[in-house]
Amino acid sequence: MLDNVDVLSDLLGMELVLDVAEHPVGGFSLDLMGRDESTGDVVIVENQLETSDHGHLGQILTYAAGTDPTTIVWVAAAFRSEHRAAIDWLNTRTDEDTRFFAVELGVVRIGDSAPAPSFRLVAQPNDWEKTVRSVTGQGEASGKQVLYRSFWARWIEMVQSERSGWSRATRPPRDSWFTMTAGTPHVTYYNAFTRQGLSSELVFESPDADVNRARFEALSDRRSEVEAAYGGPLDWQSLPGRKACRVAEYLPDADVTVEARWAEYLGWLLDRQTQLRRALSTVGGVPGPDAHPGTGALGQH
Repeated sequence: MLDNVDVLSDLLGMELVLDVAEHPVGGFSLDLMGRDESTGDVVIVENQLETSDHGHLGQILTYAAGTDPTTIVWVAAAFRSEHRAAIDWLNTRTDEDTRFFAVELGVVRIGDSAPAPSFRLVAQPNDWEKTVRSVTGQGEASGKQVLYRSFWARWIEMVQSERSGWSRATRPPRDSWFTMTAGTPHVTYYNAFTRQGLSSELVFESPDADVNRARFEALSDRRSEVEAAYGGPLDWQSLPGRKACRVAEYLPDADVTVEARWAEYLGWLLDRQTQLRRALSTVGGVPGPDAHPGTGALGQH
């Protein structure tokens, strides 16, 4: 499954990063665990090479209780009707921040090509119904969370229309931030409403603070080149005492509650994110985990 995460990402409309295999949950081992980089949500995946059975349904619920994920994906060779109905029931009964998917795994072969995996979605959440429930007050989303979701929905539409390679996300978060993969593990493009204003960021967020520091310093060694290509200054934040580091620019006084300015905010984000990616490209891309501060070497990317 790790080899086919891109195929699964496309099917689910997420930016999946599955980087933990056989994650222990009590006396059991969950097949795969990771996250959706577009939202930061925890994702778990349970694989079954046979037709769905009650045992694996029970395992999935046990794993979910032990890992508190937002997205639960059950992959099987085929699904019995009662198990599809169980997934549909769970999606109906759980809150809007919990999603269950049932995915059938098959194999396709075109001509003389090697066999390739094929995924088919057979059960999924009704996100529209859950969103309506939230907006009408039956869910737990606050008024501001509804605004965030509406704003990021428009951002997703713009990205899909004009920069389709940036993100596979289809479901807007209700948080103040939205993330997109930078194509390198633990390096992420962030957009967020912050105290400084609306942000356009590149964030180094490995669990290893030394890796983040090395990547950040390798990039900052070429600060003049990056900013020349970017077309202006950037805010270089080493964030002492914290694991993460970031490079950012802010649109001051941006407030999600001022809907009349949303078009301005969206245009600014698209322009700043485009320029940031172009600037990074001119210096060899996002620094890899083997970056060496002080030498200007960015390593692999």
